[in-house]
Amino acid sequence: MSARSHPAEPHVGSVAAKLNWLRAGVLGANDGIVSTAGIVVGVAAAAVARGPILTAGVAGLAAGAVSMALGEYVSVSTQRDTERALLHKEVQELRDDPAAELDELAALYEAKGLTPATARTVAEELTDHNPLLAHAEVELGIDPEELTNPWQAALSSALSFTLGALLPLIVILAPPTAWRIPATVVAVLLALSVTGAVSAGLGGAPQGRAMLRNVIGGGLALAVTYAIGHVVGAAIA
Repeated sequence: MSARSHPAEPHVGSVAAKLNWLRAGVLGANDGIVSTAGIVVGVAAAAVARGPILTAGVAGLAAGAVSMALGEYVSVSTQRDTERALLHKEVQELRDDPAAELDELAALYEAKGLTPATARTVAEELTDHNPLLAHAEVELGIDPEELTNPWQAALSSALSFTLGALLPLIVILAPPTAWRIPATVVAVLLALSVTGAVSAGLGGAPQGRAMLRNVIGGGLALAVTYAIGHVVGAAIA
């Protein structure tokens, strides 16, 4: 059987990038669930009317989504600027001293376990094909053709946070007053167990441990915000 990859098969790097995006999306949804649930449960512990709960929930959703988007945009933009600076430096080095760069590339492959002769051959063939790509991948760990887009990262984070935040916001407004908080707690803990399992599955980690961490952390957050809302509501009543 031929060892060549099928043209339709994704590259390992592309698969890893997609998994990272999926994991980031799950974590964003997780943040949306916990933070918005904490807000609405805290307000529900202090107020009965739906108006204040809805207002606080929507405000928390909007603030959280904007914060996630802004933070992701700044973070990815900084990373992209750093990667571009490193690539620019590499281009200059390849232009100014290509022989030294070829020796460096061969040494990097030799350090990975190839024999000196094989490492030299690989370095020469890759340099003939695309010297910048060869150096960027091995020396810098960067794919020049797949730099992260900060706008895409920001929109993805905002969307995943919003989708997660909608769950507790909808659940707490649907049932009668006496069932609002219990229903929200159950829905949130179930959702957190799912996001914990999914994030662990994407990373190849044990799912049970991740689910337990998510559920305990979310439960503590809800307990704290409920207690604060109850105390503050009783103080201002």
